[in-house]
Amino acid sequence: MAGGSSEPGRSVTSRVLAILAAFDADHAELTLTDIARRGGLALPTAHRLVRELEAARMLVRDAQGRFHVGHRLWELGQLAPRRLLEVAHPWMQELYAGTGENVHLAVRDGMEVLYVHKVYGRHAVPIVSRVGGRLPMHPTGVGKVLLAYEAGWFVTSYLSRELERPTPHTITEPGRLARELAAVRAQGHAYTYEEMTLGSCSAAAPIIPASSAAFGNAAGSMRSTSAAGSTYAAASGQAAGSGNGAGHLGEAAATGTSREHPAEAGGDIGDRPIAALGIVLSSHRARELPRLVEPLLAAAREIARAYGAATAAPPVTPAR
Repeated sequence: MAGGSSEPGRSVTSRVLAILAAFDADHAELTLTDIARRGGLALPTAHRLVRELEAARMLVRDAQGRFHVGHRLWELGQLAPRRLLEVAHPWMQELYAGTGENVHLAVRDGMEVLYVHKVYGRHAVPIVSRVGGRLPMHPTGVGKVLLAYEAGWFVTSYLSRELERPTPHTITEPGRLARELAAVRAQGHAYTYEEMTLGSCSAAAPIIPASSAAFGNAAGSMRSTSAAGSTYAAASGQAAGSGNGAGHLGEAAATGTSREHPAEAGGDIGDRPIAALGIVLSSHRARELPRLVEPLLAAAREIARAYGAATAAPPVTPAR
């Protein structure tokens, strides 16, 4: 709890967690006073616990006396989505090799999307997402996909909040956004056009291990209510049936099946994504998005299958 006062009766664990939670993307380095203030702790308490965390390599102090997250926490963090990253990385690499565009993997964490992996090159369009970073759900492609497949109560709760508007193109009206989420679920993928960052557009697909066929129509276009609607509609007509996949992804897309989810956005769904796969390119190339959706869907489908197989495999019993 940033900016609060010391709380009598808090457990040692809650105080340690408050210290660690004081660090985020905008506060990567903090003084002891900053940590105490953001964690709602008395300065002597913060000092004692920070010293213990420093000794355990959870925090590290620089020459200026500011604290940073330590290597030990980084090592632990690498274990969190490890299996997902292991199965996703090869397909993300292949998708990038076939398109030359930014490819990223994200999961939902609370009311935000957390970016857990990214493959990009020096020629790809600059984007604001970064590994370990968080962004709102509604203006991002991966966020829209994850939000569209959430339970009704969650979507209602999300839409009832005051939504951020990073650009003039960001959809924040609850009714309009709800209709867009329904369209995302009906076709199994999402588009965005300059909703998070001016100059970029994106497409995203869900990763659903329990039902890897549920990725919609790869050649279809979204009935977009954003500024890109007419662009996507026109491009979709040209791209339908083109199937410009990349390598094995082209083959996977050609043999994959699809199904629609005609239910209203925010209904209860048996199969919910564990993550979303997105691709980002310059907005002046928005017409190419429908062509890129097919290999994107194929990559998401293959990641889902690989993840499902990996998690279903029985543990290996060591030989006696």
